[in-house]
Amino acid sequence: MSTAERLVAAAADLLDEGGEAAVTLRGVGAAIGVSHNAPYKHFVNRDDLLAAVAATDFRALAEGWQRIRASGQEPNQRLLAALDAVIEFSQAHPARYRLLFNSPAIAVRGGPLTAAAEEALGVFAGIVEDSQAAGTLPDTPSDNLAILIFATAHGLIDADASGRLRPRTGWAQAGTGLQILIRLLSNSHQN
Repeated sequence: MSTAERLVAAAADLLDEGGEAAVTLRGVGAAIGVSHNAPYKHFVNRDDLLAAVAATDFRALAEGWQRIRASGQEPNQRLLAALDAVIEFSQAHPARYRLLFNSPAIAVRGGPLTAAAEEALGVFAGIVEDSQAAGTLPDTPSDNLAILIFATAHGLIDADASGRLRPRTGWAQAGTGLQILIRLLSNSHQN
């Protein structure tokens, strides 16, 4: 593993332990045992490092979604599995999830982060398209439908993380709402 990769992994660990405020270039350098100036050889500033963490996580999501897409499950089951993977990531790594989907200052960094995000969301859109091709979701532009489904997932994840979901719905998890959404979309398409 290169020094840059070790720095990114250390930053991800610090995010998991203490959120964005816990991540400093000096802190990640200390975490991997390099001088306090060494991180600056790889990253311009903290936002550059955080963008590298986000790009790494987007690539990991894309790889997971590709495995799900290649699985033998029915199309809508693959879609629900892809959504479950996002929910699980959000619960296991809340600060990193917020970095991916709630951090405009990092999102505008462009470059490798934008490419990784577009790749991941492209794989997700492909999973949605597979359900459409199987006739289980409405025939509308798959990118648009993927964005609507993902935005709903994001809203449910946020509501669940803040404690607003359960008292209102009684659902045990955000995935319950997504199952209802996919069922409603499937039923509306078949009618």
